[in-house]
Amino acid sequence: MCPVGTPRWADAIDGFSYTGPSTGTTKMDQSESVKIVRANAEDVPRLVPLFDAYRQFYRQKSDLQGAQTFLAERLIRSESVVFLALLGKERQAVGFVQLYPCFSSTTMRPLWILNDLFVVPKARRFGVAKALMQRARDWAKENKADSLWLETAIDNVPAQSLYERLGWKRDNEFYRYNLLV
Repeated sequence: MCPVGTPRWADAIDGFSYTGPSTGTTKMDQSESVKIVRANAEDVPRLVPLFDAYRQFYRQKSDLQGAQTFLAERLIRSESVVFLALLGKERQAVGFVQLYPCFSSTTMRPLWILNDLFVVPKARRFGVAKALMQRARDWAKENKADSLWLETAIDNVPAQSLYERLGWKRDNEFYRYNLLV
């Protein structure tokens, strides 16, 4: 498992630098390819800093140990499906998408909730988010799902633009409610 400590990715310094477990620091450029792989429990150390950064984007405090525990439980129990984006020759982990299974009573088919999508800021112009979204769509099709659902912050305009370019439609029929318990 991932030792708890300082996050290993540095999104705001030194160009597109990323320091991952046992990979050292490398530079990425626009010509490098994105590879999307399904994550398993062995990938948790690479996912933790990404997941922690994702949570911080949504104004949560950093909690590397909590992130490690949460991700390991989801993957070991098969409670979610996570795809990891690897970039460049070094195959550095630069993003992920996490899907949760659900069911539609009206269509009597499975659906998937695209709950988490994150790409490190310095790797956001490499097609990583698009590749992750496409893999999520392919996964849903492979598993004969009715649909994929997601929600995003109202002010997350860049993400909304991506979703709409990829064919996602904003729901104008239903209101979403939540109840904190």
